[in-house]
Amino acid sequence: MKKYIDIIYEDKDLAVCHKPAGIPVQTAKTSQQDMVSLLRNYYAIKNEDSQIFVVHRLDQPVEGVMVFARNKQAAAELSRQSRERAMDKCYMALAEGTFQQSSGELKDYLMREGKSNISRVVSQVTPGAKQAKLYYEVVEVWDQGHNQQKEEEDLSSLQQEGRRIFSCHWQDQREREVSLLQIKLETGRHHQIRVQMAHAGHPLVGDKKYNPSCQKGCLPVALCSVSLAFCHPRNGKSMEFRLHSRHDII
Repeated sequence: MKKYIDIIYEDKDLAVCHKPAGIPVQTAKTSQQDMVSLLRNYYAIKNEDSQIFVVHRLDQPVEGVMVFARNKQAAAELSRQSRERAMDKCYMALAEGTFQQSSGELKDYLMREGKSNISRVVSQVTPGAKQAKLYYEVVEVWDQGHNQQKEEEDLSSLQQEGRRIFSCHWQDQREREVSLLQIKLETGRHHQIRVQMAHAGHPLVGDKKYNPSCQKGCLPVALCSVSLAFCHPRNGKSMEFRLHSRHDII
């Protein structure tokens, strides 16, 4: 497991990081490293205030951009933005098969099952059901390799980013059609993208929890938080960070 913390941006109110796949945001297991403990250790070594507050989450097998607050005031404001959907989160994913429409909306009702740590699509009238809505756009279809042979300069920025992020999956998908997607969330439910895509008949590549055809192996789920936008909790300035922004690895 990685021992460093990948910082994209930091100041006295917040820290924007690249969370690797496989590391939880926060865990009660004392033997397991998580993002909160990594950040606390990082700031303790620098002799700075090591308070860290979680304001949003990513599933343990998912990588991507996250923001953490460094004081209670910042935590309250960033949590409000996340709760009120004022925090813009963009994802990329690889989904099984091809889509009939090049873009669209998925709207379902989800129920979380705590004991099994899964969510499932249920009827709207199910007690406790919560609405889940997302928008997707098909960026590219990887169909047995012929689209993968395009020259780099012929690709859009999204195609280049998707191929870079999912390079390990690329090599594993030579014989099956998979779709590279850009996804934006209207809501933020437990395992939302993974559950809704599986329910729509397009489970994510590498998703051992929701993809029944997922092959055994070490590939992580092909889902990544590629960008995050919000207003600075102190001065209100608009800020946007991408996965491959300039950053320092500590």
